[in-house]
Amino acid sequence: MTNILGLSFFYHDSAAALVQDGVLIAAGEEERFSRKKHDHGFPSLAIDFCLKRAGIKKEELDYVVFYEKPFVKLERILLSSMATFPRSMNVFRESMLTWLTDKLWIKSMMKEKLGIDPKKIIFADHHMSHAAASYFCSPFEESAILTVDGAGEWTTATLGVGRGNHINITHEMRFPHSIGLLYSAFTAFCGFEVNEGEYKLMGMAPYGTPKYVDKIKQVIQIGDDGSLWHDMSYFAYHWSPDSTLAKRFEDVFGKPRDPARADKHMDDYYADVAASIQVVTEEILITMARHLKKTTGMKNLCLSGGVALNCVANWKILLASGFDRIYVQPAAGDDGAAVGAAFWCWNDLLNNSKRFVMEHAYWGSEYTEGEVHDFCKTLGANSGAKWEEVGDDEKVLDRTVDYLTKGSVCGWMDGRFEWGPRSLGSRSIIADPTRTDMKDIVNAKIKFREAFRPFAPSALMERVEDFFDMPNAKDHYPARFMLYVVPVKGDRLPAIKHVDGSGRVQGVMKEHAPRYHRLIDKFGQATGVPVILNTSFNLKGEPIVETPANAFNTFMKSGMDALVIGRHIITKTDTSSVARSAAKAK
Repeated sequence: MTNILGLSFFYHDSAAALVQDGVLIAAGEEERFSRKKHDHGFPSLAIDFCLKRAGIKKEELDYVVFYEKPFVKLERILLSSMATFPRSMNVFRESMLTWLTDKLWIKSMMKEKLGIDPKKIIFADHHMSHAAASYFCSPFEESAILTVDGAGEWTTATLGVGRGNHINITHEMRFPHSIGLLYSAFTAFCGFEVNEGEYKLMGMAPYGTPKYVDKIKQVIQIGDDGSLWHDMSYFAYHWSPDSTLAKRFEDVFGKPRDPARADKHMDDYYADVAASIQVVTEEILITMARHLKKTTGMKNLCLSGGVALNCVANWKILLASGFDRIYVQPAAGDDGAAVGAAFWCWNDLLNNSKRFVMEHAYWGSEYTEGEVHDFCKTLGANSGAKWEEVGDDEKVLDRTVDYLTKGSVCGWMDGRFEWGPRSLGSRSIIADPTRTDMKDIVNAKIKFREAFRPFAPSALMERVEDFFDMPNAKDHYPARFMLYVVPVKGDRLPAIKHVDGSGRVQGVMKEHAPRYHRLIDKFGQATGVPVILNTSFNLKGEPIVETPANAFNTFMKSGMDALVIGRHIITKTDTSSVARSAAKAK
């Protein structure tokens, strides 16, 4: 038995993944366990979970693979700082403080914390980890590969090919020219936090009109192959520790939006800017994909890197690139690179055959009914809640459906938590998507977030095509992971239908999520619509819940009406106003 631990940390979204003889056993982000949003520290808790799930000790690890090469990244920081000195003095000073205290000693840290022979520690190239995370988890025996993110060591995008157990990266794009950093620059301009607000920018874009595409193209150039060049006089991220945009950027686009307004106001101008950068991003990615199709002649495409989480672009790439099928791993960003590093070691470095396919995203921790029962018994009279254990699973599902059809919002915790940023029916907040008021209710009273943010639909995979314009839905792996945005058919799903008529659909398969599938099926029997509103089980600024205690705390701090954990149902002793207001509105 060969045990390979893949790790990513010291940037954002630290994670660990355990591969045994070429099969993924467990994977999880550190933030789920530490409860620190975007935790970037050494993933001790995630490692402990993976080892426990695999039933092994640290001493039994054969290889530990880090997702990038720190010294190559340091070279980029040093040379970039020298090229932009003296403006880069502050970023150089801050970077050196971090590097000299932590990042230079990553190998020593892993040796000390894991107690393993340094010969077992391997460093993968950042974009190779991304490529491997998609290709070696895909169902394809050969595929074109496109990786796109902010920046790895020097690389910001790659083109390549995967065949059997080998990946060949043929082309790369280098820092500071980067699609991910360009999108993040406009994220900052529109008042959202970089590395956190890109989802918000994507959600804001449909509210605007892409009026400023030509203006954006004044500050960049796009090659025939999709390669990107920035006029760096408009940007500051390559020399400033706290600013993304240079003064010259304001001369073209005006003042950046006040972040204090971003949570409360749409602001038409900034919505138009968001729409414009989304269109430009799609154009660049489609051009890259078409070039890759033309030069490789392959039928399949694997996408990876943080930009591959742009699910609006993913669907358009499929439609416009000429590829028959696309695979995107559910954790396409740096967290997912932990999985990629482990599989690169197993398949490519150790020359083992490719055989694993990531059919689903349920690779996290889970809790038994006994553990849930023990937690519920700790809820005293002063907890503000009451609970019951329902012995028959069908009755639990019927009760949950009854809550939903009456306008209640429920927390839903079942099985192993999801790998990646999307809740896919293991740690979800669920509601009735047919109610016109439900989007506003969940945004305002449950999630406490921006009113324009859309919600996703979870649909029975076999019924997806009845409600969404996605032919042959079951063949689309990204749809399993909520990584396609497609047109919604008709007007039966107002709570999940975005302003442009689209929805970020999840197709739920019975073999991978049987209980969640059964819940949606029962909801469909009751309403005629086998689709439910699904959003991540967390409040604004918090990680998705991991334990029953996390779920309960989030439940009590929000306007949710019921919490379903396995066969246990928890309700509040004070009747929530959410269900009453929803019922009244309908």
